[in-house]
Amino acid sequence: MNNSRKRFIIIEVILAMMVIVLAVIMLKEQRGEARRKVSVIVQDSDNSRWSAFRYGLKMAAEDQGVEVFVVSTGDGMTAEEEIEAVKYEMNHGADAVIVQPVPGTDMEGKLKKLEKKVPIMLVGNTVSNDRDSSKFPITETDNYVMGQAVAEELSSDYNGNLKGKTIGIVTADGNSESAVNRRKGFQEVLENSGVNIAWSVFGEFGESEKNALKNQPRVDIVVALDDASLTAAGEYSAAKDLHGAVLYGIGTSTEAVYYLDTGIVECLIVPDEFNAGYQSLTEVAKSLQGYFHKMKDTTLSFTVLRKEELFSEKNQEILFAMSQ
Repeated sequence: MNNSRKRFIIIEVILAMMVIVLAVIMLKEQRGEARRKVSVIVQDSDNSRWSAFRYGLKMAAEDQGVEVFVVSTGDGMTAEEEIEAVKYEMNHGADAVIVQPVPGTDMEGKLKKLEKKVPIMLVGNTVSNDRDSSKFPITETDNYVMGQAVAEELSSDYNGNLKGKTIGIVTADGNSESAVNRRKGFQEVLENSGVNIAWSVFGEFGESEKNALKNQPRVDIVVALDDASLTAAGEYSAAKDLHGAVLYGIGTSTEAVYYLDTGIVECLIVPDEFNAGYQSLTEVAKSLQGYFHKMKDTTLSFTVLRKEELFSEKNQEILFAMSQ
């Protein structure tokens, strides 16, 4: 077969494929196809710490013309339970899934198999502790930089003189990428400051738990690296059970803002959860609308809140989103 004949056949095949794609698109338009459905799976989804995130999802769904469904979940969902939840949503009409992954050695491989059926976007953290090696697009704040920000605010408040001060670190999940990198960023800033990290706890902090904060040795400063930890520490501090420790941390809920407003929290770092919801759903919607759209990573900003400027004009949008 000569070259001109080969080129003719290739052109014919391409034209035929274009006709088929156009016909499919026209058929969908004529049938008035139902809106695409995107399911969202995050830990403890009804918790107020997701309020701004859910509001961002809602706004993006309206703008993109898709249906969004946030799966009702409890706290402490395992990797196996999360995989089953993703499968269930796929089997019940989800055209794409946004998921906050539970750390697990085989989680990424299982999600990769499911991704062959529907697009999957990660939020909050990656499956492994190395964000750069993630095989999925992800929408999240740079956790390492956010940990650094907590340390920098703390250091600034003490004029860089932290020698001899003791710190306790609290995280709800010590194994997730977000927790590992927040802690890493925090510790590296204070590495040569002379501060002593006396203890670190993660998990459940109720009074009956072994990690109950009031049972920890007294420290000068408690640093909570996520909203669940911050609100737990705030509750202990309000009850005078942090033994006078000053509280810093990362939070996304109205409870976290309340503790800042009442002076229980000295400084609050707030990741942009509204845009976490808005941008993740927008990327997923684009992948559903465009056959050749490749979802990309989105790195979000964060805001440093202090009591004296909490209700300033520049913070109104943040507070509004958190209260939805």
